[in-house]
Amino acid sequence: MVARVIPERLCCKTRSAHLYKRCAFVWAKGMLHSPLNPWLERDANMAIYHLRATMISRSAGRSATAAAAYRSAERIHDHRTGLSFDYRARGGVEHVEILAPERSPEWVRDRAALWNAVERAETRKNSQVAREIRVALPAELDREQRIAPVRDLCPRSFVDRGMVADIALHAPGREGDERNHHAHILLTTREIGPEGFTTKNRDWNAKELLEDWREDWARDSNHALERCGHEARIDHRTLEAQREAALERSVQAHERGDEAEALRETVRAVELDRAPLPQLSPGAWQLKERGIEVAAVQLWREVKAQALEVARVAERLSDQVREWLGRTMERLAPGHELAYSGAD
Repeated sequence: MVARVIPERLCCKTRSAHLYKRCAFVWAKGMLHSPLNPWLERDANMAIYHLRATMISRSAGRSATAAAAYRSAERIHDHRTGLSFDYRARGGVEHVEILAPERSPEWVRDRAALWNAVERAETRKNSQVAREIRVALPAELDREQRIAPVRDLCPRSFVDRGMVADIALHAPGREGDERNHHAHILLTTREIGPEGFTTKNRDWNAKELLEDWREDWARDSNHALERCGHEARIDHRTLEAQREAALERSVQAHERGDEAEALRETVRAVELDRAPLPQLSPGAWQLKERGIEVAAVQLWREVKAQALEVARVAERLSDQVREWLGRTMERLAPGHELAYSGAD
């Protein structure tokens, strides 16, 4: 008996047709060892990974006070410009808190005082007043559990280096993906001591540091998922790197005779065989939310549609494999193996 997974019927244009050929080929020889229950019960879903770092700059017409008020759903009066930003009526903010280095003055824990001090410390019209880290929170976790990985990340990655971290956890919007739980982390860009802010720390702009943050977030999120009993995991690597790793694991599993694992990893590679979703600027994102189509938004929608198509193909491949394995288990008596017997 040979498993039949027929990608030609799935009608999806992908970048790597060889992945689908392997789905049909991977069962072409070798032994499929019983029992298969662990493979069938294994949760192959991947939690969503997203970490994006951006600068809040006056040259883009932005301010730290406005950003902090919006993300925390509070009212902050900007002493420098005389403007007041009042977002107390907005919903969806599930948790806010401020974490600061030990030697910081007490006023840093007052959000309005903190970000007014940040604005006061910057004198140039094009100053970068704050850094924002936005992360996707695992939707598998509940409200209290989602706080834990953010609290794990901020002290080690930001506060211990000298930054003040202003955290706001947001629920998904009324429209859109209901899994879109996320956190905004506003970070200061200057060193801080008992008397307040001092010099800019340019080392915090290093690309290598951003890569460390990406890896840290994956680790902290996965620890939270594991603590709460979830099999899902996130991965900070590029889609291409993840896809190549899945194919390598598939080859290794095939070589040791574990054909079920080999096919599972091949299906995983199919799922990853897509282009990354392009990043939208804050302005383009606002236009998208208002239903205004510009070139960047149109490209984002096209890539997202392609990703959904690939996900549907991977899901159908997985369903076919699970169905076939389920039928196989029903035919096998305990202690027996299913061997390839040539052409059917």
